[in-house]
Amino acid sequence: MSNTSIYQQRRAQLAKAMGPGGVAIIPTAPEQQRNRDSDFPYRADSYFYYLTGFTEPKAWLVVTGDGCSTLFCQPKDAEREIWDGYRLGPVSAPVELDLTAAYSVANLDAKMPALLDGRDAVWFPFATHTGLEAQVSGWLGALRARVRYGSLTPQTQRDLCGLLDEMRLIKDPSEQATMRRAGQISAAAHIRAMKTSAQMLRAGKEVREFHLEAELLHEFRMNGSQFPAYGSIVAAGGSACVLHYRADRGLVRDGELVLIDAACELDGYASDITRTFPANGRFTGPQRTLYELVLAAEEAAVAATKAGARFTDPHDAAVKVLAQGMLDVGLLDKNKVGNLDDVIEKRAYFKFYMHRTGHWIGMDVHDCGDYTEPSEIGQISTRKDALTGELIQDRPARILRPGMAMTLEPGIYVRPGEGVPEQFHNIGIRIEDDALVTTAGCELITRDVPVTVADIEALMRA
Repeated sequence: MSNTSIYQQRRAQLAKAMGPGGVAIIPTAPEQQRNRDSDFPYRADSYFYYLTGFTEPKAWLVVTGDGCSTLFCQPKDAEREIWDGYRLGPVSAPVELDLTAAYSVANLDAKMPALLDGRDAVWFPFATHTGLEAQVSGWLGALRARVRYGSLTPQTQRDLCGLLDEMRLIKDPSEQATMRRAGQISAAAHIRAMKTSAQMLRAGKEVREFHLEAELLHEFRMNGSQFPAYGSIVAAGGSACVLHYRADRGLVRDGELVLIDAACELDGYASDITRTFPANGRFTGPQRTLYELVLAAEEAAVAATKAGARFTDPHDAAVKVLAQGMLDVGLLDKNKVGNLDDVIEKRAYFKFYMHRTGHWIGMDVHDCGDYTEPSEIGQISTRKDALTGELIQDRPARILRPGMAMTLEPGIYVRPGEGVPEQFHNIGIRIEDDALVTTAGCELITRDVPVTVADIEALMRA
């Protein structure tokens, strides 16, 4: 199966889902200016790329319910291509991308009313592209002005995100292969950062967070990744207790932990890995105690991740392990918070673990897809949040199915405070892997980087 046929099959699937009277409009992402005369590196819109594999800016895709696909793209321009690079152009696009037709993007406004004429519903992604709703309204207005000549205007506007989110939620074999490779590259980058930290400290060199970030970025690009999947988090010491900390100038000190949450994007697909390791390669007693607690929580989440389970099951399994561990090591005083059931009911663990255990992953790091089971969306229960007193409306969580991809990322973050054992102060630990749901359980595609205490210490001694 060629890559172009994969995109054509996705467009055919979308056309079938819309029905014969539908028409979908999907723009790619705009270019973003960084500062004067300099743009950010260009990255195509995920929906657009999912349906085309086309990475040039200033492009639009129109898919009709009868299976026709039309691309609007930049025309060939010898002078601009000297400055900005090769353009595919509308003449070559139909053959290269398995499209019905292609035109210059300069003809978009002139051609669009005819593509909308006679359709029952126009589909486009709501609230994702600034000004898109106004453009669609303009095209519909131009079409409506021709009703005396027999034109028929779509009577319904529908959000395309719902259809495409459901398609993207299940990863096909091609997507899974790309995500595995992205995971391998990212794992190698984490290994490189671990080794560098230990080697530099043993050599008596000053180590800063940006030194380790540089090793990550080097490994990403050396292996063909186009971008980091997100801003790398390299947090030394107490900075690891800041969930969205960014790699900065912080000093990596002998005896402290380093938390790295970083991964690459490869051919449009993200990976997402977090590892926490001792800067010098040797865990202290308190560090080991909390690390093994978080690792046990992740293993419980892994065991709960399988087809037929709910999306929330891994989180619930991890929370149960973490909450019991907090009681066992003294982070939570059972005389004040009660037993395990009390801790979970009151969310007393939230002081040290305040985020969910996972999210969808795919083309976007926090990938699209509903977290509520569509077949049970009308079932609602209400509860009062134990911490805020807010009334929460709960709907049944998504049922996991083979081909779904998600992260598993429990953590524990201990800031100094009254009653908090001093030996655990400023220890922040998170362990994160990417999992493909299978019929038998799940496949962890990021475990090429060590995760146990023994394996991390052995790697960093080497």
